[in-house]
Amino acid sequence: MLGVAFAKSYAVFLLFRLLIGAIGASFVITQYHTSVMFAPNVVGTANAASAGWGNSGGGVTQSVMPWVLAALLSLGIERGMGWRVSMIVPAALMLIVAVMYYKFTQDCPQGNYKQLREAGVEIESGKKGGWQVFKAAAANYRVWMLFVTYGACFGIELFVHNVAASYYVDRYKLDLQSAGLAAGSFGLLALFARALGGLFSDRVARARGLDARTSLLFALMVGEGAGLLWFSTTSTATMAIVAMITFGLFTHMACGATYALVPFIDRKSLGGVAGIIGAGGNVGAVAAGFLLKSVGSVQSCFATLGFCVLGASACAIAVRFSASHKAKEQSLYEQALVERQSLAPENELVAQAG
Repeated sequence: MLGVAFAKSYAVFLLFRLLIGAIGASFVITQYHTSVMFAPNVVGTANAASAGWGNSGGGVTQSVMPWVLAALLSLGIERGMGWRVSMIVPAALMLIVAVMYYKFTQDCPQGNYKQLREAGVEIESGKKGGWQVFKAAAANYRVWMLFVTYGACFGIELFVHNVAASYYVDRYKLDLQSAGLAAGSFGLLALFARALGGLFSDRVARARGLDARTSLLFALMVGEGAGLLWFSTTSTATMAIVAMITFGLFTHMACGATYALVPFIDRKSLGGVAGIIGAGGNVGAVAAGFLLKSVGSVQSCFATLGFCVLGASACAIAVRFSASHKAKEQSLYEQALVERQSLAPENELVAQAG
């Protein structure tokens, strides 16, 4: 990010922009981390909530950065220099978060890594070797079905982040600050909407089992596709914002519901599963960008994407599990509930003592 601020040529700018794109790998690391740290009865909520707060950063950026630039311009800084200086703000925040993550996340369900290593405890993480994990994940058709669904929800989310502000300026003639706030409202939905997708997935799984998670994802994607079609037909800025928030809710919840399924695909290849499915989101965003270039109109692109999402929803229904797989996951789920109930009296005593 700091490199972008000091770039003097397009080639250098592109290089640092590619490096910024690599930050997306932190999402997969986080999803792996939460998947192994939380029990089956709450892992969907944990995955979705952690990812949702990450996505909300996009909404905050859309809303705040135009105001940061405006503040710098008001101080008399030239516009070309203003955007460079404004890049220092997110760069500094990212460095702070990086240090905090390194300092406070060196642990696993068994305890802190440092203490476990000192005690000579061997931590089992599934298959040995990253390549073996990747191959096992790539051989699972469910991974590729969710690759498509994630491309159709998170990919759309990324695409909207990229074009929403300019779309409001060009189509509805809003000023830059108003357009930034309107576009930012889409990203801010991630503060709660993605977590809701994971929470609902956990709730329906409690009542109807693992297959209910896929049914929920299908329903959310249908809602997203229909909302996109509505958004593409709006003629006023007010209705456009209402439509965007509506399909945005479905989009974010579908993202959460997708990663609520990830821990149950293949536990021994969890890192590979999370990585491939996560990559689907980026592929979806790139595909949407090429679609925009081919159709030449953002409005028409949104309409086409609506139909694409409706088609991709079929991939959610295609995700099915064998009876033995569901029985094993149900056993782990019930075990988590028993452990939670066994801890309840202890928690009550702690609360009373407090």
